[in-house]
Amino acid sequence: MPLLARSVLTPLHIDVRRGAVADLAAILVDGRISSGGDVAVVVGPGQGAQIAELIRPSLRSADVFTVSGGTLDAADDLGGKLRARSYDAVVGIGGGKTIDVAKYAATRRGLPMVSVATSLANDGIASPVASLITDGIKGSYGVHIPIGVIVDLDFVESGPDRHNRAGIGDVISNISALADWELSRRVRGEPVDGLAASLARAGAEAVLNHPGDMSDDAFVTVLAEALISSGLAMAVCGTSRPSSGGCHEIMHAVDSLFPGTASHGELAGLGALFCTWLRGDLRRFGEMSACLARHGLPRLPAEVGLTDDQFVEAVQFAPRTRPDRYTILEHLALSPTETRERLADYAGAIRDQLG
Repeated sequence: MPLLARSVLTPLHIDVRRGAVADLAAILVDGRISSGGDVAVVVGPGQGAQIAELIRPSLRSADVFTVSGGTLDAADDLGGKLRARSYDAVVGIGGGKTIDVAKYAATRRGLPMVSVATSLANDGIASPVASLITDGIKGSYGVHIPIGVIVDLDFVESGPDRHNRAGIGDVISNISALADWELSRRVRGEPVDGLAASLARAGAEAVLNHPGDMSDDAFVTVLAEALISSGLAMAVCGTSRPSSGGCHEIMHAVDSLFPGTASHGELAGLGALFCTWLRGDLRRFGEMSACLARHGLPRLPAEVGLTDDQFVEAVQFAPRTRPDRYTILEHLALSPTETRERLADYAGAIRDQLG
């Protein structure tokens, strides 16, 4: 992935709580965002339309656009519509696909963007990356971070439980990504941004050690804040390094070879756990495995619909998804046979935990 636009600026507004959407209209007419509410509101096929209706009476000059699919074509089409009049800002309301489309279109038009998340599936809520599909393959595009981030726990609670739990896997994967970044520093002299690493690590540790679950507002708030911190970590250092290592290489490989297998966060968590096993860090492996199990997230290839042979194929293909990146996968350079042996040992360790 090309370097992202480096920024040490944080969003003007971050709000994670129940009822946060009630203040959205007032936030949008904040003079730093829009002087009169001339904003483009982008919604997906889910709860976004409901939120748009809630704020419409207060923002009569706003236009509402519906997008779907999370594709580059959808983002380009939205960009064309944004040229129809002069907007002060773009508001993306919905899940990850909707927000990524809005981020990309807003960046191409040079407009600030406010992210209103209705799910916690991944760290795209506040990241400088838009994951968009083109020709059936998901690609990553550098974008500006949102100027405001709102997570209303009422709407998150109403969304699909599996989507929200997936965000746990994405946050936990930071632990493996940071270990890969440190490995690259030791082996190749790659610089590590301490502030970015601290932001990514703090959120991951908070989720890893929190005793609650998705029925607990305190835990969901910690998860939302961790996902936002992960996005800000990427913005601080100008790359996705703090949150993307061998774990995401495996995720992207699965997406390319076996599309539709599982969600971003589910695959990131699985990839991170396997990479941690390869790294030989048994303490971290135990902590991460217990966390994923506690939240009902996949730890074995079969749990995301992959055979062992398919998973081995994905691990072999993974380094090609990020040729510029050095992780435990590139460091070990395992053969297919060696990967299959490591996978068998990994599965055995998980079965021992279950027993």
